[in-house]
Amino acid sequence: MTVNMGPQHPSTHGVLRLVLTLDGETVQNADVTIGYLHTGIEKTAEQKKWQQVIPLVERMDYLDPQSNSLAYAMTVEKLLGMELPERVQDIRVLIAELQRISSHLVWLGTHAMEIGAVSVMLFCFREREILLNINELIAGFRFFPSYIRVGGLREDLPRGFHDAVNAFLDRMPGKLDEYETMLTKNDIYVRRTKGVGIIPLDMAYTWGLLGPIARASGSTYDVRKAFPYLTYANYDFEVPSFPESDVYARYRLRLREMRESIKICRQAIQRISPTGAWAANDPRVVPPAKDKVYTEMEALIQHFLIYSQGFNVPAGEAYVPIEGARGEKGVFVVSDGANRPWRIKMRAPSFLACQALPAVITGGMIADVVAVIGSSDVVMGDVDR
Repeated sequence: MTVNMGPQHPSTHGVLRLVLTLDGETVQNADVTIGYLHTGIEKTAEQKKWQQVIPLVERMDYLDPQSNSLAYAMTVEKLLGMELPERVQDIRVLIAELQRISSHLVWLGTHAMEIGAVSVMLFCFREREILLNINELIAGFRFFPSYIRVGGLREDLPRGFHDAVNAFLDRMPGKLDEYETMLTKNDIYVRRTKGVGIIPLDMAYTWGLLGPIARASGSTYDVRKAFPYLTYANYDFEVPSFPESDVYARYRLRLREMRESIKICRQAIQRISPTGAWAANDPRVVPPAKDKVYTEMEALIQHFLIYSQGFNVPAGEAYVPIEGARGEKGVFVVSDGANRPWRIKMRAPSFLACQALPAVITGGMIADVVAVIGSSDVVMGDVDR
């Protein structure tokens, strides 16, 4: 029997269509169909000035938006040959790790709900709401803050930021304990996930799967350790890894990742002074303030030029990878020296996870398809860009 699963199925994490060939309840074959959420962001970005691309890329992986803007901004800054103040880099580290926790909370809540643990979703969204409040505090927007900009940040940290982050970090470890109490030894959850959706490490690498999926299969690769960026080299944290390669291992790994992110955030918030530099001192990108170098009129003119005409980026190409919530997320940018990108291409972990789905679910039960998709943590906005 051939059946459709999706694109409106509640367990496909978005508009993903699977055409399943079944023998009873066993999956004999699977075809993955994408394109129901075609965003065209990569092509649209070619029509935008460099800074205007930030809100666009945040709408790809919409559960990890500030990692998208971070990867893009770092790539453009590499083309510009720009060095950022250490305080700016530490703030970016903090934002990226808070965003990782937020993304994993949505994953854990929806994944648990699909397997039947509805309470876990309510608990996870309770903590995520606090992180959305922090986004609103720094930028006025909850879901797509666009706080990270080429050249630094949108503006300096607001009053109360340190207190809000510290309150969340004090609260979160106990809440992670709550999630584990509900799931880790839950007999139904364990039976639905242990030994299900096996992805051996060589298979993960064959399909280009990195991040939590590969680390739950025994990998220790993490961009933050392998190719340290920002100030990650100054932080003490571990890269968790589990050898079991199943859905249950991917669950345990993401919980460990949240605990490690909390550890990084605690170090970052201590390193960040309440006031200081929030952008590079580079008048090509960041409008200057009135000072000894620029008169008030000259500063106003520079403001106008940067915001109306944008800025030019030297001709060349660059690729910068970062460790997003779903694995290595990279942005490849080609510049022809103009005030907008000539070409942008993203390495999207969700696309690679969709690509590997047939190999993982074939031979399993139809009920296991739900668990496998959930453990892959795909975001369809990140797939057909």
